Amino acid sequence: MNHPIFTFFDIIVMLLLIVVIALQNKSSGLSNVFGGAGNIVQTRRGFEKWLFYATIVLGIIFVSINVILLLLK
Repeated sequence: MNHPIFTFFDIIVMLLLIVVIALQNKSSGLSNVFGGAGNIVQTRRGFEKWLFYATIVLGIIFVSINVILLLLK
């Protein structure tokens, strides 16, 4: 059974999730992967905090839509 509305929203949420995750990229290359950078804990403020919460919400919505699509098959 095809559900074009859920599929449409799934694609939109997926694209938004990709954009939000790409905007959070702060690493300076592969040196951070292998421990080359100092580990300084910083609090998120302003736009960075909004991106963090948007990532969580979009992730939950994305998983929910895919579970609904799976159950409707």
